[in-house]
Amino acid sequence: MKPFSYERASGVAAACASAAEPTAKFIAGGTNLIDLMKLQIETPAHLVDIGALPLGDIEETQNGGLRIGALVTNSALAADMRVRRRYPLLSQAVLAGASTQLRNKATTGGNLLQRTRCPYFYDTSKPCNKRVPGSGCAAMAGFNRMNAVLDVSDNCIAAHASDMAVAMTALDAQIETVARDGTARTIPIDALYRAPADTPHIETVLAPGELIRSVRLPPPPPGRQVYRKVRDRASFAFALVSAAVVLATDNGRVRAARVAFGGLSYKPWRSADAEAALSGATLTRASYDAAGTAALKSAHGYGHNDFKIPLAQRTLRAALAEATGTI
Repeated sequence: MKPFSYERASGVAAACASAAEPTAKFIAGGTNLIDLMKLQIETPAHLVDIGALPLGDIEETQNGGLRIGALVTNSALAADMRVRRRYPLLSQAVLAGASTQLRNKATTGGNLLQRTRCPYFYDTSKPCNKRVPGSGCAAMAGFNRMNAVLDVSDNCIAAHASDMAVAMTALDAQIETVARDGTARTIPIDALYRAPADTPHIETVLAPGELIRSVRLPPPPPGRQVYRKVRDRASFAFALVSAAVVLATDNGRVRAARVAFGGLSYKPWRSADAEAALSGATLTRASYDAAGTAALKSAHGYGHNDFKIPLAQRTLRAALAEATGTI
């Protein structure tokens, strides 16, 4: 690990100003950043510790939603009774990720901003445009079993690793931030992440020093919520494919649907095509299969990850069947 200086932020404004420097990084739980620093993939010269800032609460909003502070730990988020009762999808997704020890440290803001688990990003002996811009993408012709199949580019096929963010995408979460000049803004979670295109090393729309303060959830959507994750082992494994489903039904038909996938793209993937296919559809296996076909119609495998396309279709079918009680 390379030497670095350390600062414990005294306030939000000071934290943003310090972290805006080119070689500075925010740190909270550190569950991803510290690992990357040990491997010298991340080499910040200055760490700004935001752990003492007052961003660790879950609060009710006036419209019946919740505001989740950026420093709320994953364990606290999953255990909160308001989350468990009104947003069970989110609690399920959080508990499907990592381990108890990591969830006790990992934070809401950090989870959203965690970096890919592509093996070539972690292997400094191999080219990676996300790690070293312009060096190439070893995953394209390499062992790409865990990589993305939707809306990526020839420069990067890395997949986003979060479970929590997939559920938040299905729940229409809004990300509340503050910049170094004090300007606040609200970003729909689906707009937080940048497509890789020819700059895969720029992963979000956040400006230098811009801090996530909280995540705002709107009032719970109608219908049943289900999170389904397929992985290589029962715990402490990233998703091969995951599906977050919110499904409201009436008289044997779908009245409203929300569908988001994990493990398939550079971000949690909200599927408008699957939602359109489900709208008004009967609660049958054929309808569920049609939604899966629509969701993956533009998917492209790269060899080792070709299996993700039919797996995602089957995972969605299973999640829909669970949501409608037909399994």
